[in-house]
Amino acid sequence: MSSSRITSFQGSRNFRLLIVLATLSGKPIKIEKIRSDDLNPGLRDHEVSFLRLMEAVTNGSSIEISYTGTTIIYKPGIITGGSYTHNCPPSKPVGYYVEPMLYLAPFSKNKFSIIFRGVTASHNDAGVEAIKWGLLPVMEKFGVRECALHTLKRGSPPLGGGEVHLVVDSLIAQPVTMHALDTPQIASIRGVAYSTRVSPSMVNRMIEGARNVLRGLSCEVDITADVWRGENSGKSPGWGITLVAESKKGWRYFAENIGGAGDVPEDIGTQVAYELLEEISESAVVGRTQLPLAIVYMVIGKEDIGRLRITKSQVDERFIWLLRHIKKMFGTEVFLKPVDEPESDDIIVTIKGIGFTNTNKKTA
Repeated sequence: MSSSRITSFQGSRNFRLLIVLATLSGKPIKIEKIRSDDLNPGLRDHEVSFLRLMEAVTNGSSIEISYTGTTIIYKPGIITGGSYTHNCPPSKPVGYYVEPMLYLAPFSKNKFSIIFRGVTASHNDAGVEAIKWGLLPVMEKFGVRECALHTLKRGSPPLGGGEVHLVVDSLIAQPVTMHALDTPQIASIRGVAYSTRVSPSMVNRMIEGARNVLRGLSCEVDITADVWRGENSGKSPGWGITLVAESKKGWRYFAENIGGAGDVPEDIGTQVAYELLEEISESAVVGRTQLPLAIVYMVIGKEDIGRLRITKSQVDERFIWLLRHIKKMFGTEVFLKPVDEPESDDIIVTIKGIGFTNTNKKTA
């Protein structure tokens, strides 16, 4: 394959996203200078593990990693899905691996049924509830109806021991065209506070902290306690809380965190409740963490104009990089236009879908 047909990137930024976009576009990519200035250069164990997962859920993918691990050439194959168990290294939680699968699973040859084993929550990557309540509903809006994430075992860091099962039964040709121009009104807030191998009082204290912040709101607030004991509670003690705000039309925003050494449960509950309120105030239709999934689905949708309302504060560095990668991989430009409303600095994102076709559906 001539090097001119390979799209090149540098650094470790958006590593998973680039692999996902390459797979959806069918274009080979080369990522160079991966932590080349680091004392420990090259790919990390979780990135290598992610590449192994990609090999498992695709057919015909080719992955070449340089001797130092600082350069990788990825030539994508066909998304095949199927049943698989993936053991995740403890450096990243299962959410790190589940999230990119959401971009690929609906366009697979076979249904996805993957069990992920490892740590089920962390400070930096999406937790199980965040994916279940925050990202799967976004997929539903694009026509992916049958998808679920089941928690079989909780596994707190550092040792993990958790197990989650991702099932995506909806196989579609392409996402439906999005027209979401109104900011949703929040109808209810729900959440779950969980613990593994610690006193159940930790859970109640987190719930109390969150309730104190959310008490003044006019909508219903329902936070449940989820205490895990015995062999299903993983190998490490831990606790955390996820809160989700939902509109009548099913749009959702979420915030989450886990407790660390020396943290006070009430403080974590309070902090996550304030983070949820901030997420609501700074988001339009989707939250910051849900935005990349929505944008990519819009790009690979029908050859039609899709529109999505976002806020000015959502146009951050992450968003700009996402648009750059999309332009480089799909040749698609994303247009941003101010909302024609007084007192609002919201923006309408306009994207013409590329008319991506799930090649597997042709033969199905």
